[in-house]
Amino acid sequence: MYRGPLKFQPIYKERLWGGEKLKTSLNKQYSANGIGESWEISAVKGDVSQVIGGPYSGKNLDVLIEDFGPELLGFSVVNRFGSDFPILIKYIDAELDLSIQVHPNDELAAQRHQSFGKNEMWFIMDHDPNANLILGFQKDCSKKSYQKALEEKKLSTLLNYTPVNKGDAFMIETGTMHAIGAGILLAEIQQTSDITYRVYDFDRRDKDGNTRELHTDLALDAIDYSAKTNYKKSYNRLPNTSNELIHNKYFKTNYLHVNQWMEIKLSDRDSFSIYMCVEGEAVLRTEEGKLGMTKGETLMIPACCEQLELVSSGAELLEIFI
Repeated sequence: MYRGPLKFQPIYKERLWGGEKLKTSLNKQYSANGIGESWEISAVKGDVSQVIGGPYSGKNLDVLIEDFGPELLGFSVVNRFGSDFPILIKYIDAELDLSIQVHPNDELAAQRHQSFGKNEMWFIMDHDPNANLILGFQKDCSKKSYQKALEEKKLSTLLNYTPVNKGDAFMIETGTMHAIGAGILLAEIQQTSDITYRVYDFDRRDKDGNTRELHTDLALDAIDYSAKTNYKKSYNRLPNTSNELIHNKYFKTNYLHVNQWMEIKLSDRDSFSIYMCVEGEAVLRTEEGKLGMTKGETLMIPACCEQLELVSSGAELLEIFI
């Protein structure tokens, strides 16, 4: 397999709450209005990423997995997930508040949808003044009190509103009631799943005058009704090192601040690696090839690559692997 960086064509998703920041801040190229998500690397059925440039230009990610398997993904990843690509990488621009929602865990998602669950993390790239997230409940809540508040359109009185700053990172485990607030641009790393239970959408209507589907009954057994305070994650920002950000059994994410030159040993990782540029620009070089990337771009390094060199005058990257 070619041991160089792989770039994929973004898959753009029109959303009721989408704005223009993917275009104006991240230089995404599209003509549609209201684009809220750029799926950077995806193997979700019907939305599989396609390589642009290089020796595999035009090939889909699932075809590369079929052709190269552990060379691309890593033996440990193939042992765990087979030919399923385990994560989905996105940039999200919320001009308006997203719906209040929850994701099922692996067991419930498998039982109901033959899917992975949807544990995810957010990295705040930019935000308007006073922007916030909804993350869980203010205090422990019962199913009965939750249903009563939902019926009376008072759900917001139970929820925990969290202000954001650029560079904040949050882990959103399955079962967590959550929503991205208006004015936030973020990078999202999640399990490969598109299963969302929408419980409240502020009675909004789409361009055709229709309200969006709610999944209030499905959500009841998926919600974690306990209050938690550990959503926001602290991390170091040392230059030219992989600073641990969020590591769990679903994915591992590090924060990198590249000042001039940095080398990363990949030979012992036994996993593909993904780099999201959240600020500045950088060049990624492996033993067989190199590619430049700017803010809002994403590159994938095959597991068969043994080392990586990064060159930049101050880029900030997220490093993701399994």
